[in-house]
Amino acid sequence: MASDNFVDYVKIHCTSGNGGGGSTHYRREKYIPKGGPDGGDGGRGGHIIVRGNKQMWTLLHLKYQKHVKAEHGAHGSGNLKTGAQGKDVFIEVPLGTIAKDEETGEVLFEITEDGEEQILQRGGRGGLGNNNFKSATNQTPRYAQPGEPGIEGWKILELKVLADVGLVGFPNAGKSTLLSVVSAAKPEIANYPFTTLRPNLGMVSYRDYRSFIMADIPGIIEGAHEGKGLGLRFLRHIERNSLLLFMVPIDSEDIKKEYETLLNELKQYNPELLHKERILAITKSDMLDDELIEEVKKTLPKIPSIFISAVSGKGITELKDLIWKYLSYD
Repeated sequence: MASDNFVDYVKIHCTSGNGGGGSTHYRREKYIPKGGPDGGDGGRGGHIIVRGNKQMWTLLHLKYQKHVKAEHGAHGSGNLKTGAQGKDVFIEVPLGTIAKDEETGEVLFEITEDGEEQILQRGGRGGLGNNNFKSATNQTPRYAQPGEPGIEGWKILELKVLADVGLVGFPNAGKSTLLSVVSAAKPEIANYPFTTLRPNLGMVSYRDYRSFIMADIPGIIEGAHEGKGLGLRFLRHIERNSLLLFMVPIDSEDIKKEYETLLNELKQYNPELLHKERILAITKSDMLDDELIEEVKKTLPKIPSIFISAVSGKGITELKDLIWKYLSYD
């Protein structure tokens, strides 16, 4: 997936359809010149509905679609005929999309399943025809109910990447390189900070035709939970990962401290992230001999860890085995 085509935030103006008005018709036939009221109800205005689509990975298709409008319901007519409903408008989104009210910031719903539908903006109700208002004391009501107006307002659609494994590390920790080696994804790779500006997803093949999805997410920095660097835009995607793979290069001044800094940023953003399974990968470790690796192991935090090199292939098979064990798909 080309990074330039990844859009994870859009703001759209939604207008649902007006409900049709009820009819004030009276029954008039050849042998019934003074029939009672037979005005039908108005049709409901069209909803604006969000629908999950597992084939989609981005909100790019909505980037330039700033206004979405549903059809109005038709008015009721004689002979108790109800007006046609306004046509609903469907907005297809990737799984992991959250809908918010732009004005209040309230989360309206989250789409997590393929084909799941949620009403983003409800259409106005159709008005009742005069037939509904007849009574023993008022057998020829001359009024009907107007339809309700539709609702309009700005909504936010925000995507949180759905992936089995999320890569967590400072810029240049080797996340993009790892993803390019273990999957068919081709993220941009260069030796400077923030090469990755948007999440990249890759399907990682495992033994016996099994697979899992790995997400290379923009590098974190201290203060990311306050919005520094790529900040909140990065951290939002971490929430949807089943397993977090922390990546710290072997040439780090203090591997344990760097890991704890990363962990603290997640904690400050959302303490619930600390409940996710975590693995630590020491990257760029192809130049280490076994004796040095044993020395480094003594300084590591007490979580499952592994020494890898995406360039030489060192530890990559073992890393996949470890990830699969924690994903618990067997």
